[in-house]
Amino acid sequence: MLTRLKIQNYALIRELDVDLRPGFSIITGETGAGKTILLGALSLILGQRADSSVLKDKSVKCVVEAVFRVDGLGLEELFLANDLDYDNFAIFRREINPAGKSRAFVNDSPVMLKTMQDIGIRLIDIHSQNQNLELNNQSFQLMVVDICAGNQHLLSTYKDSYKDYRRLINDLTDAEVLAEKSKADLDYYQFQFDQLYKAALEENEQELLEKELELLTHSEEIKAGLSNVAELLNGDNISALIQLKTSIGLITKLNNFLPDAEGLSQRLESLYVDLKDIVEEAGTIGEKVEYDPERISSISERLDLIYSLQQKHHVKSVEELIALRNSLEAKILAVSSNEEEILRLTKLKEQKKVEVEDLANRLSAKRQLVVEEIESRVLKQLFQLGMPNSKFKVEISPLLSPGTNGIDNVSFLFTANKNGVLCEISKVASGGEMSRVMLAIKALISKSKALPTIIFDEIDAGVSGEIAERMGIILKEISADMQVINITHLPQIAARGDHHFLVYKQDSESETTTKLKLLSKSERVEELAKMLSGENISTAAIMNAEELLK
Repeated sequence: MLTRLKIQNYALIRELDVDLRPGFSIITGETGAGKTILLGALSLILGQRADSSVLKDKSVKCVVEAVFRVDGLGLEELFLANDLDYDNFAIFRREINPAGKSRAFVNDSPVMLKTMQDIGIRLIDIHSQNQNLELNNQSFQLMVVDICAGNQHLLSTYKDSYKDYRRLINDLTDAEVLAEKSKADLDYYQFQFDQLYKAALEENEQELLEKELELLTHSEEIKAGLSNVAELLNGDNISALIQLKTSIGLITKLNNFLPDAEGLSQRLESLYVDLKDIVEEAGTIGEKVEYDPERISSISERLDLIYSLQQKHHVKSVEELIALRNSLEAKILAVSSNEEEILRLTKLKEQKKVEVEDLANRLSAKRQLVVEEIESRVLKQLFQLGMPNSKFKVEISPLLSPGTNGIDNVSFLFTANKNGVLCEISKVASGGEMSRVMLAIKALISKSKALPTIIFDEIDAGVSGEIAERMGIILKEISADMQVINITHLPQIAARGDHHFLVYKQDSESETTTKLKLLSKSERVEELAKMLSGENISTAAIMNAEELLK
């Protein structure tokens, strides 16, 4: 229940701090005193958007804070899911700064407005006159039936399953579109892949072939060069090796009387050995190098193929061609895997469809079971509200396929006249009749819906006299199961409250502010008398007010 409400710098409210009570609380006040302002401030706590226009003093931030008692409402998991501390009391706070920026807090932790809304709708229901129009909304009508049927958990399970079902349908459609497109491209991919696959390309192949071709193309030149080197180093004429050997002999003879001769001799010996190795290696290499026209032709053809593939696919290396081949292979495999994915998704979709239909049928069956009870209880309340000739029917018709809330379409049919024809409630109910039907429905769902607080904003609009008194009785009955706060202009209803708050304006030299106070017994008598007779309170009005309170 709502235990405390603090408002600072909102509209005509400079500062307000009020403790609220369980049971049936009444709020009255003259037109324009600020009753609507109170609801506006409270709506901020429930996540309604606002800007700096709500600030009374444009230089100071607006703060609205509400304290709710939440123990026993089963909200622990909801708080945990939103990473919020849970306690017996939940403090909701909303701040609007002069720049129009808004901040929201639950138990001093900053939260998104959506989070504040999600928790708030589990704590309080504000019923304004405009909400009577919800009676015309089939979603609201279906919600009433589900509340009475106790379908909350089953409906939540159904919605999760239906969401998964719709996702599978979308995924299957996407897969089919992709498969269709892939099939159209498959021939092209296959042709490109086959060409690259038949080429049997290998990494570094191009570089190796180019080097080999260079060698074979210049084979005669290489053999001639190496042969000339061998002849110069070790030919029949005066060769480098013979001259080097002769030099070694001459130096060796000087060893006995020239200290440096031995070192020179050793160095010449080393040169001789190296030079001899070079002669032998040049000969070996020359023997291996042969002019091979067939091999040259084969390499040239292979390189021409590689060059043409590179030009065709706008790449510069064999590695890039191999990467392209692998990519094409993956695309070809994806076509077949798309078919497998379509089969998998089709199977999952059909399984989920069966689950959705089963849950929808269970929802529908539970809804059908409570139709007669809803009709009976609403008609009973309408009879008490002075509409004895009313007819009220809950019509449930099947949808062509499962929807967000199942397979049912719900319509409330109504007539207030004895011989009237049942029609959609929006087409036949007057404003006063709409208020009474809505009150009957609120009374109906208050016993089924685990909601601790409900606020009625002039639900008694369009009624008076005995009907107003009966409305007060019904509101009082609702308050036995939940906290009820009712804003009213009717003394017959105001007298039924356990607690009576007065909204009034207070003028000073510089401003007008809205105030709220809890009335004492004597003040309450005076306020009721004023509601009965106006500002000039008569003795009869006082007596009437006292009688109403009894």
